[in-house]
Amino acid sequence: MAAVQPARRLEREDLDLSHHPEQGLDGVRDPSMSAPLRVCVVGSGTRFLSGISTYTIRLANALADRHHVTILTMRGLLPRRFYPGRERVGQDLTDLRLDPRIDRFDGIDWYWIPSMLRGLWFVARHRPQVLVLQWWTGTVLHTYLALSLLAKILRMRVVVEFHEVVADTGEIRSAPVRAYIRSIAPVVLRLASAFAVHSAFDETLVRATYRVGRDRPIVVVPHGIYDHYRASTGVETPALREAPPAVCNLLFFGVIRPYKGLDDLIRAFDSIDPGQIHRYWLTVVGETWEGWTEPGSLIANSRYSARITFINRYVHDTELDARLRGADAVILPYRRSSISGPLHVAMAYGLPIVMTNVGGNAEAADEYDGVLLVPPSDPVALRTAILTLKKSTIRHAHPRPWAQTADRYDALFAKMGLAHPTAAPETGLTPR
Repeated sequence: MAAVQPARRLEREDLDLSHHPEQGLDGVRDPSMSAPLRVCVVGSGTRFLSGISTYTIRLANALADRHHVTILTMRGLLPRRFYPGRERVGQDLTDLRLDPRIDRFDGIDWYWIPSMLRGLWFVARHRPQVLVLQWWTGTVLHTYLALSLLAKILRMRVVVEFHEVVADTGEIRSAPVRAYIRSIAPVVLRLASAFAVHSAFDETLVRATYRVGRDRPIVVVPHGIYDHYRASTGVETPALREAPPAVCNLLFFGVIRPYKGLDDLIRAFDSIDPGQIHRYWLTVVGETWEGWTEPGSLIANSRYSARITFINRYVHDTELDARLRGADAVILPYRRSSISGPLHVAMAYGLPIVMTNVGGNAEAADEYDGVLLVPPSDPVALRTAILTLKKSTIRHAHPRPWAQTADRYDALFAKMGLAHPTAAPETGLTPR
């Protein structure tokens, strides 16, 4: 994982806490704290870089402020030839770094040999009390099954955190893959002690889809702010945009797939009256997956193609930062979604957002003042919303710090019977 620097474990003696484990870093005992837990976060590495890679690292870093955290990543998600972004696999496209207090193993490959044995040894050696498995794709299921069985043998607890409740849309179109997921996923979920989701919408979906009873807790965990793009370099590079300075630059970014609704956005943009189009520019930044070339064709044939910038690749963090600082609004026209990484990136920049009201996205942004919701698959409604936007320097505050994510995890750990302070059930906030 080239983008995450090797890290030495920060030992207790380094903090001079060996004789006073209840003492905080400032030397003052926090009476609300019990002993930190040993937590291992399992998710995507950065070799097959995605939004889940980012979330895995950010969650581990957030939990490391209050627990002894290790991280185990999936280094090779699947045979490279089957990966839609195969051309960029292994490229260093992020500046995001792992907290130096965290021990890591990067990682387990889809093929298992010999990485699986090393991964199992890593877990057995650190003996975490909790394994937190990030669920987003069926390609990791055989590995998660092995880790869950090891956890059962060693009496560890397993938490499954859902980013996609139903299997990935590209995977479920294949009958053999669909059958594989339907046979293995229920076994992994039966071995779990608890679950984390990002919205009440997904909680309902998890209970209905996988028949999870009330005997195992599910906690809604807020998605933290993705504010690392600008902070990662320490130097603010110039904003990047092709749009003229006085024009409202609309940005769509993220992987281009059928369910993302980019074709709806292009049709909406193309339907703007010629007398108003001078106010707008469209910038599309993303990597095409699943052979979904229709958006590219629509852009090429648009009557406003001269006012559309199309960057058809997965860009480095620094370029995405520059594109976001050059944007005046973000458009997310998804047709379905459990949770959107681009939504949390856009909120971190305080940008106005036009977004379809699907899945848990509206709930994720319910305290963000800059969101305008529209129905999915409706280019007319999308155009109407776009026409309300104008170039502005007003920016909005992101409502959800990562500390709130960690608070909700502490609440979940308490529900699982593990010794740690219980978060307030209504607010999700732990007195600290």
